[in-house]
Amino acid sequence: QVQLVESGGGLVQPGGSLRLSCAASRIIFSVYVMGWYRQAPGKQRELVATITSAGITNYADSVKGRFTISRDNAKNTEYLQMNSLKPEDTAVYYCNAKHPLPSISNNYWGQGTQVTVAS
Repeated sequence: QVQLVESGGGLVQPGGSLRLSCAASRIIFSVYVMGWYRQAPGKQRELVATITSAGITNYADSVKGRFTISRDNAKNTEYLQMNSLKPEDTAVYYCNAKHPLPSISNNYWGQGTQVTVAS
């Protein structure tokens, strides 16, 4: 059974930083497009950032220049470095692994980790 386990969430003051991690198991990690999504109370889940197997990244406009997504294929782990955090970044953050081939519908989610930005 595929597992994606997030860690690193917590409470941080505005302007602070957090680093999220997502450890994957039972998938060929290096093949998958890895991503981070978030869902704030009363809102739909939204894309934060993705990174392909080749290291090509994509970011939501709201986090460009503040967040950095990365991956370590040797450790089957992806990361999200979040700097200059704002109260509107408060949400549950979910790790996602999606197979890049449209013909393969493998799409996995972690359980989520809470990030709260408040003073």
